Amino acid sequence: MSSVTAKLDDFGLPGWIAVTVLAFIVFWPLGLALLVYLFWSGRMSFGSHRGMCGWKGRMSDNMHRWRDSHRGRYSSGNDAFDEYREQTLDRLEEEQKEFQDFLKQLRSAKDRAEFDQFMANRRSRPNGNGNGGSPSTNGPEAPEQPSQA
Repeated sequence: MSSVTAKLDDFGLPGWIAVTVLAFIVFWPLGLALLVYLFWSGRMSFGSHRGMCGWKGRMSDNMHRWRDSHRGRYSSGNDAFDEYREQTLDRLEEEQKEFQDFLKQLRSAKDRAEFDQFMANRRSRPNGNGNGGSPSTNGPEAPEQPSQA
């Protein structure tokens, strides 16, 4: 059973979904049991327990985990070069983080400028009906009632 589970884990979530659909087609109680197992084992948790949102966070976690697991294993045999490589990778990661923060601030500033422009345009209108001071165009105007005096 563990070898089948490991094989399906290699295919990831699409593999588990395919097997679950097939199990529902063949014998629905088996599909239901497999679905319960997937949720119970955490294989179909949709990343809610990870702290980062979405697939980008999961991919970033996987990349860091892979990199950290392979850093110590593959030595060039030259300690000075290995140290230089570690420092360079750390520096590049820091620069990447700073650049992502910069892009976030840039997007925020752009959004703020667009909103300020919208509010300035809204305040510059003569009246609050949104059509530049012309009478209401929401429908035909009601005819005046003759006075009965």
